[in-house]
Amino acid sequence: MVTVYSRHGCHLCEDAVTILESLQPELNFEIEIIYIESDPELEKLYGDKVPVIQIDGEHHDFWRVDPERFRSSLEKHRQRQ
Repeated sequence: MVTVYSRHGCHLCEDAVTILESLQPELNFEIEIIYIESDPELEKLYGDKVPVIQIDGEHHDFWRVDPERFRSSLEKHRQRQ
């Protein structure tokens, strides 16, 4: 599961989700989007770092998704399981 911590109206978040969605058919993963503005704890954790991307609960990156880096991280994560 790939989780994206996001905000409504965040263009970087929208870009990140678009890139992740383009990789889904090839890499076969699910995307969960969690909007942080309704949760004070998440707001404190991720505030101005969104989008924050996690792979199965492990931090991957924030602000932007680099497709090659994401592909490599997802493959490494899967090998460890």
